Amino acid sequence: MFEYKFVRVELSSFRRQPKEDYQTVVQEHAKEGWRLVQIFAPSIGGDGMAKYFELIFEKPKS
Repeated sequence: MFEYKFVRVELSSFRRQPKEDYQTVVQEHAKEGWRLVQIFAPSIGGDGMAKYFELIFEKPKS
């Protein structure tokens, strides 16, 4: 069995750049035993562009 954690990384509205360093987010979660399994970028805006990334982590349940 695994547990999952979803972390949203917002994108700036103008340049669509992450507002925080996603690599740091991944490293911090890895130190806590989480493993990155997927990065999901839904198409949400009227322009069809994603407004955020969602990082999906998993780790075995204790």
